[in-house]
Amino acid sequence: MTRDVATLGPEASVAQAWALCRERRIRHIPIVEGGRLIGLVSDRDLRDASPPRAAGGEENVFGWASMREIMTTDLVTIHPLDTIDRAAREIYERKIGCLPVVADGELVGIITSSDMMRTLIELFGVRGPGVWLEVEGVPNRPGTLAAIVDVIRDRQVNIASVLVGPGHRARERNIVLRLETTTPTGIVNGLREAGYRVSVVESSAPVETTYEES
Repeated sequence: MTRDVATLGPEASVAQAWALCRERRIRHIPIVEGGRLIGLVSDRDLRDASPPRAAGGEENVFGWASMREIMTTDLVTIHPLDTIDRAAREIYERKIGCLPVVADGELVGIITSSDMMRTLIELFGVRGPGVWLEVEGVPNRPGTLAAIVDVIRDRQVNIASVLVGPGHRARERNIVLRLETTTPTGIVNGLREAGYRVSVVESSAPVETTYEES
């Protein structure tokens, strides 16, 4: 989560909110009063509250409108000790752009969709060079993943991440592994010799991405 959260009070104007969004390059502003979170304003809220520029210019025309008038008060929040998967599920299922992080009513951080993307990239291990392998149609029974890992371990290659999804048939799984190597031929051959169906999904260089809140 982002701990250095840009906030405004409920009496701040739409003009002040636009200025803060531009300065901090953000799209969501928590509204805080007396140290407690009372609302949230998004760039969409600001656009809806803004008259056409032809009406005289944003600073003079809508500077009077306050956050209290346009903020969302029915908030979805999350606790600092909640898990990453819960945060991702809330953002996805509710189709929201951020989650304020609240402890005892006090705002302690914010999680945005960009924060979630950054976390997923780190969890998937894609910042360094590597390759994705997909092992298809693996029987869904204990020990199968361990057997695949043994083949990779024997070739002294580190596994950065593992994803498991449903296979094309019942009781089968597809396993996707991120390996810290750019030469997976020996591993692919070893897995095929062991009877697995394997494909190289992608080989890539390090990911270097800059993030902005979305």
